[in-house]
Amino acid sequence: VQLQASGGGLVQAGGSLRLSCAASRRTSSNNGMGWFRQAPGKEREFVAGISWKGGNPIYTDSVKGRFTISRDYGQSTVYLQMDSLKPEDTAVYYCASSRGPIAGSSSRSYQYWGQGTLVTVSS
Repeated sequence: VQLQASGGGLVQAGGSLRLSCAASRRTSSNNGMGWFRQAPGKEREFVAGISWKGGNPIYTDSVKGRFTISRDYGQSTVYLQMDSLKPEDTAVYYCASSRGPIAGSSSRSYQYWGQGTLVTVSS
């Protein structure tokens, strides 16, 4: 499975961006999908995850109420809608495909990773 993340860019605080992650094979539809991010000088952290059925999305506390993860099975694509962006959201965002049908918050539970897309939020 190859994952291609896109949609990053420069946005002012309070603005919105929508990240997309396209999977190369439909087998990814049986797996949970997640988004992680890594800010400069910091470790990669979990942002959001969604199970293969699309239910029970999970989010890290700092993005709850602002970010929404969703998936389009027909296009084998996962999205991350990011609203009310803050400067602390600045990071490289990575999408990942989990080892099983459920998306967890640990990076160890993910098998395939995209190349990352940079999100920069200016104050």
